[in-house]
Amino acid sequence: GTLIGARLGHCLFYDPEHYLLNPLELVKIWEGGLASHGAVVGILTALYLFVRRHPRMSFVWLVDRMVLAVAPGGALIRLGNFFNSEILGTPTSLPWGIVFARYDNVPRHPAQLYESIAYLCIAALLLAVYRRRGPSIGDGLLLGLFLSTVFGFRIAVEFVKLRQEVFVHALPLNMGQLLSIPVVLAGLILLLRARHARIEGECRRREG
Repeated sequence: GTLIGARLGHCLFYDPEHYLLNPLELVKIWEGGLASHGAVVGILTALYLFVRRHPRMSFVWLVDRMVLAVAPGGALIRLGNFFNSEILGTPTSLPWGIVFARYDNVPRHPAQLYESIAYLCIAALLLAVYRRRGPSIGDGLLLGLFLSTVFGFRIAVEFVKLRQEVFVHALPLNMGQLLSIPVVLAGLILLLRARHARIEGECRRREG
């Protein structure tokens, strides 16, 4: 689900004209081109199909626990992008600017490291919430927290990254930011629903 979703996401979101004209290029993942937004859709689809075959398991319950692994996984992916000189940042004069010699000799924001560190911090936050709440954790809380924080940070960090697509240069936001907005909103809705469910549960316990 991760690989298929990430590949289709890249092809459809970032260079649809090329891949629609050259559909065989879709399978050439060794040439690069994966998108995290597509990976989210792929993972959720795969988990939904899994739950369909195991109806005793709740889909939201499963996804809540899956994000505990996805967050540090995202940190490692961005670390790989850093080593491969991929997803470069914009030029900077800050003292921690890094020269990616494979690309040019200009010091740039290590945007990949920004994301990697942020995702590790988010992973620690998710784990802390999970351990603190334990079995009483509301369905959708971890997923909502993951979506709103990861993709909220994604919107911010895109301002110091080079644009990967050419067809939205006239817009104030790039494709990664535009795709992240509905994901953040979905995360906030899940957080509100989890909070509402917790309050209702506490009221029932007091009445009982």
